[in-house]
Amino acid sequence: MNIGMIIYFLGWVLKTEGLLMLLPCLIAVIYQEASGLYFLGTGGFCVIAGWLMSRKKPENTVFYAREGFVSVALSWIVLSFFGCMPFFLSGEIPRLEDAMFEIISGFTTTGASILSDVEALSKCMLMWRSFSHWIGGMGVLVFILAVLPLAGGQNIHIMRAESPGPSVGKLVPRVKLTAKILYVIYFCMTVVQILILLASGMHWFDAVAMSFGSAGTGGFGILNSSCGSYTMFQQAVIAVFMTLFGINFNVYYLFLIKRPKEALRCEEMRAYLGIILVSILLIAWNIRGYFPTLLEALHHSAFQVSSIITTTGYSTTDFDLWPSFSKTILVMLMFIGACAGSTGGGIKVSRLVVAMRTVKKELLSVIHPRSVKVITFEGKPIEHTILRSINTFLVAYAVIFALSVLFVSIDNLDPTTNFTAVAATLNNIGPGLGIVGPVGNFGVYSPFAKIVLMFDMLAGRLELIPMLVLFSPATWRKNS
Repeated sequence: MNIGMIIYFLGWVLKTEGLLMLLPCLIAVIYQEASGLYFLGTGGFCVIAGWLMSRKKPENTVFYAREGFVSVALSWIVLSFFGCMPFFLSGEIPRLEDAMFEIISGFTTTGASILSDVEALSKCMLMWRSFSHWIGGMGVLVFILAVLPLAGGQNIHIMRAESPGPSVGKLVPRVKLTAKILYVIYFCMTVVQILILLASGMHWFDAVAMSFGSAGTGGFGILNSSCGSYTMFQQAVIAVFMTLFGINFNVYYLFLIKRPKEALRCEEMRAYLGIILVSILLIAWNIRGYFPTLLEALHHSAFQVSSIITTTGYSTTDFDLWPSFSKTILVMLMFIGACAGSTGGGIKVSRLVVAMRTVKKELLSVIHPRSVKVITFEGKPIEHTILRSINTFLVAYAVIFALSVLFVSIDNLDPTTNFTAVAATLNNIGPGLGIVGPVGNFGVYSPFAKIVLMFDMLAGRLELIPMLVLFSPATWRKNS
């Protein structure tokens, strides 16, 4: 285990987080809020501590998958601990576990909140919540890779550990350049959404905060009504961009290098958009009596489907009041999630497509024992290692989900609340149903249950394995 390199990397994480806290400091200056001093103090401490940890680069800079996964898991825990300090120290979220829950929900782009009155927070705190979505959406470590080249190309282990999806490849031969391309696309799309919302008449603070949440597919609203107070056009803009940020960023890269035919042939994107379209139509038909016109039913259906499948979690209405058929579809979308290589969470469309094709292959092998069927995806045969990783993920996912539901049920809340609370956190959605529905919050849970849900948020954002590797005793054995 290359401990020196892990410490060096954590130092860069702290320095980056300290500099990122300048944004809420600026907001505090604009709105003349004293709470900005807590960001200034915490950010300064992070920069100094990070400089001390990374001032000397280790002689041995090579690290492998184990170090990469441990670095990512520890980085997100450290990022969250210091990120919650302004909430806690200012007293705006007085309990440490609640402050940790809130910022982990932000960085993991979950959007689940313990707050009953969001608007009671100061502007700088609200912006930090939303900005944490944008930071965590693409991944702070991917950002660091764009500016911190590591020896031997081993930093691909960092990108694979942090990026969502069953497999991560390089868009170009160099990981550093790949990270830069991803962030340029991410930044430009965010700016475009901000400009459109500004043109629609939305206040600049709302436009920036809501765009941060859409880009990171996070879901922290700055109003108690989430998106319910905005105009239908503004809601539609947010819905469109949520959907766009749920698409694999490789597709946008292909458009950039003028290979649109290849981009449009993306099987996962077509399946993702197909699921969205079918879900919108089914829910709109089911809830048509809940709204004055079918157009409004389509609008709210489209928004909620986009919000849930991309694991953003914004809402325009209390969908917990919708018929069971519609709520069941939304719960199913929680598990499906967005595309691999996007900012969305969930199991991922690509995994489900491959899993379904694996089932089909096994059925055909039973009917025709002598037939040889190769599973393909995106026009290429799927390697055994990828199939194994998908199967491992699904088994680990099922075990963690079941244990989490069991543990949070100790609080003796109703099964619907417990089930959807775990689904909403493990899949990085935000709202669930019941007590944790779109008009509720997670503050009702005990500190123990919140710790379980915090683990779920981190595990879900990091695709399970990095968190499991971190807590595995074998990881820390000298000779392992």
